[in-house]
Amino acid sequence: MPTISPRYDEGKEMFTLKITVLGVGGMGSRFALMLHQAGNDVTLVDGWQANVDAIRQNGIQANFNGKQVAAKMPIYTPAEVAQAGLQADLIVVFLKSNQLTATFSQVRALIGKDTYVLCLLNGIGHEDVLEEFVAKDHLILGITMWTAGMTGPGQVELLGDGEVELQNFEPAGKDFAQQVVDIFQGAGLNPHYSENVKYSIWRKACVNGTLNCLCALLDCNIGELGKTAEAPALLHTIIAEFAAVAVKEGIKLDTEEVYQHVAATFTADIADHYPSMHQDLVQHHRRTEIGFINGAVARKGQKYGIATPYCTLLTQMVHVKEQLLGAK
Repeated sequence: MPTISPRYDEGKEMFTLKITVLGVGGMGSRFALMLHQAGNDVTLVDGWQANVDAIRQNGIQANFNGKQVAAKMPIYTPAEVAQAGLQADLIVVFLKSNQLTATFSQVRALIGKDTYVLCLLNGIGHEDVLEEFVAKDHLILGITMWTAGMTGPGQVELLGDGEVELQNFEPAGKDFAQQVVDIFQGAGLNPHYSENVKYSIWRKACVNGTLNCLCALLDCNIGELGKTAEAPALLHTIIAEFAAVAVKEGIKLDTEEVYQHVAATFTADIADHYPSMHQDLVQHHRRTEIGFINGAVARKGQKYGIATPYCTLLTQMVHVKEQLLGAK
């Protein structure tokens, strides 16, 4: 485990890490900005050249709860990582799920024997991909309920509050995971250490597997979806498919609690929010993470002999829309 050196600021002892944020979209920008503002050594890696160029020139430009802020941090493309000689104690991953294999293949030089990887992506099954690149005892899984949106290259809108839940994948990683909690706490990211993050990952996948794909397909925000008469039945059916498959993975979801959790967003502060899949597909014509959300449930359902007609259809419909919009 890397040694975290104390950093002193105005008489207060602070612990910092060499952190690389891999994927600097809306959420990656939020975490990078908040960790940077807390005094951590943050480096950025992103594959969108226009975004890299804008951040190099002007830093991350953010509407941060109504206040305009900017922060410059070193940023590289994945292809530049090896030549730059970058090293990281912690890599925080905010790539799109379908970018994991290709991007990690390019940034292998970042991962030393003491490097930990924190995966905060939406969806299910990322550990199956990441174990090719990082030992399981150096892998941390988590979810975040923060929101963020991009308004242009290097420009983001960061509104509201949120939280982070995380847990080491193997018992040996617990001490480092708890140190990450401390670092995130100092950055105002409202983290907490979980004793069952896999349950939370599946629970959040139900949020993404309902709100994300439905809002993207119907071209609406969360509140508009919630006002439709069909929304409750749609949510219940999709969540039931997630739960049926989750049981086979050793996770028992409380379907009514999950439904209430999702439905609460219809009238919450984020009701006017367009989920990330809508941002990607409808607004920017980018490929989505549907394959690691409803698509993962459909694949696992086929493996276990469980029918998942709604998840299968939603996955197919999103892929059709990707093709119609020329998503890349």
